[in-house]
Amino acid sequence: MSFKVVDLGVARGGLPVLEGVNFAVDPGEVIVLTGPNGVGKTTLLRTLAGLQPPYSGKVIVPDVEAMTYAAHADGIKAVLTVAENLSFWAKVHGTEGIETALDGFDLQELRDRPAGSLSAGQKRRLGLARLSVTGRPIWLLDEPTVSLDKASVQLFGDVVRAHLDRGGSAIIASHIDMGLEVRVIDLTPFRARAKVSRDYDEAFL
Repeated sequence: MSFKVVDLGVARGGLPVLEGVNFAVDPGEVIVLTGPNGVGKTTLLRTLAGLQPPYSGKVIVPDVEAMTYAAHADGIKAVLTVAENLSFWAKVHGTEGIETALDGFDLQELRDRPAGSLSAGQKRRLGLARLSVTGRPIWLLDEPTVSLDKASVQLFGDVVRAHLDRGGSAIIASHIDMGLEVRVIDLTPFRARAKVSRDYDEAFL
């Protein structure tokens, strides 16, 4: 399923941060968004996910239900076990089976452990494992490898690669090499230009 943005502008707190963004993502493709802190990566992803309206331009996706968005929060319930957390999200998305998610993120040995007892890295792996039970082809991911060690980053890369092989796609904000063949888009050139106000009394010039 293709995904396209046309002359897109996004705003944060009512102030434009990016403008004139154009790209398309086809099945089997990964785009990695880069740029300095504050450039607007998270704001762009939130706009693509439909969590806030565009400032200008448009997002073209055949079905908004084709997208899933993962931000910095792991989205897990501490009192539930690892398996119970994934089963909950599978039911939410109307999918069946959690074994692929458990295997993909090396969580089988932790399946019966309460999520609240996991380390930060294990919680992150569990949070990312939710992607595998959504059944959605377009993944929008904001710094997904935070709290992951090198081995876990490799696991994540393998899961994304399998997703691409099934015809999925991904747009990822990250500065980490995940071992994937990606197309990099630096958002720096798309920074919104400051608006110069003309609301002054020229008599004082």
